[in-house]
Amino acid sequence: MSEGRPPPGRLNRRQVLGAGLGGLAAVAAAGAGAIELAAHGILPGRQLMDRLDGACSVASPPLAFSAPGPSVSGTFYSRARHREVGYVIAWPPGHRPGAPLPLIVVLHPSGADHLRALTGMSLPQALALRVGGGPLPPMAMAAADGGPGYWNPHPGDDPMAMVIDELIPLCQRHGLGRRAIGTFGISMGGYGAILLAEKYPRLISAVAAIGPAVWTSYRQAGAVNPGAYASAAAFAAADAVTHAHALAGVAVRVACGLGDPFYPGVRALTRVLPPGAVTDLSQGCHSYPFFVAQEPPSLAFLGRHLTR
Repeated sequence: MSEGRPPPGRLNRRQVLGAGLGGLAAVAAAGAGAIELAAHGILPGRQLMDRLDGACSVASPPLAFSAPGPSVSGTFYSRARHREVGYVIAWPPGHRPGAPLPLIVVLHPSGADHLRALTGMSLPQALALRVGGGPLPPMAMAAADGGPGYWNPHPGDDPMAMVIDELIPLCQRHGLGRRAIGTFGISMGGYGAILLAEKYPRLISAVAAIGPAVWTSYRQAGAVNPGAYASAAAFAAADAVTHAHALAGVAVRVACGLGDPFYPGVRALTRVLPPGAVTDLSQGCHSYPFFVAQEPPSLAFLGRHLTR
C-alpha cells in the first residue's frame, strides 16, 4: 500500500472536500451504516470527515449490568405543557418503590422521549450498571416527555416547569429526591440538565451532561433549529454560558468530544464554570460511541455526589 493512501473503504479529507456537495452526499449514502447525520442541522460534512478520519472512534470497555430493579411508567396531564406526558421512574437493584433514595432527573435529547432518554440503555439498566467492577450507589431515576423545545419555556409549553412542579413532586411522593436531586442528559438533554441546575441551584445539587447542545448565540440556534428558543430574549434568559456562575455550589461534570459540532459552545461553557467543575473534552463526536463511553463515568460522578 502506498504511503499516505487511505486503506480500502476509507477516504481522506482531501478526497472528501474534492467530491463537492454532490459527492459528499454520495459518500454519505454509500456509508450509511457507519455515518450518522446528526439531527437539526449539525453539519454533515464535518461529521463525515471526522468519521472518515477516525476522529469519532472512542474506546470503551464492554458494559456490564446487574439484574435491573423495578420501574413504573405511565402518563399524567401536565398543566405546564398543556398536554398528557409520558414518564418513567426506575429504582436500582435491591430497592423497591417507597425506598427513600436520591433522585436523578434524566432529560431526553431532541427527537426522543421518556423511554429513550439515554443512549444504549434504559433507566433501569443504567441504575444496574457496574462501573469499575462494582455497582453504582443506590439512586433512582426519572424521565418525562419534554418535547422538542430545548427544555426552556415556550408560549403554551414549559417543560422546565413540568419537571420542577410536576415530575419531581411526583417522585417525592414515592419517597425519592427528598434529600438530594441531580440532573443528567445527553445533547439537548445535557443542555437541559445544565439549565435546570442553573435555574434551581438550591434544589439541584449535582449535574452531569454529555455533549450538551450549547449554542453560542440566538442567531446560530435559530439558523439550525428555529424551535429551540421562542425569541432572542428567551435565549438570553436560558443561555447556559451566561448563567454558569449560578452553578457555584453545584457538583458539575461536562463531557464533549473534540469533533462534536457543539464543542465551541461547550468550550465556552467550561471556561466559565465555577472552580471544581469536572470537564472531559476528549476525542469523539456527537455520536453513539462517545455518549455510551461517557455514561458510566457520568453516573458514577452523580452517585458520588448524591449519596455522600
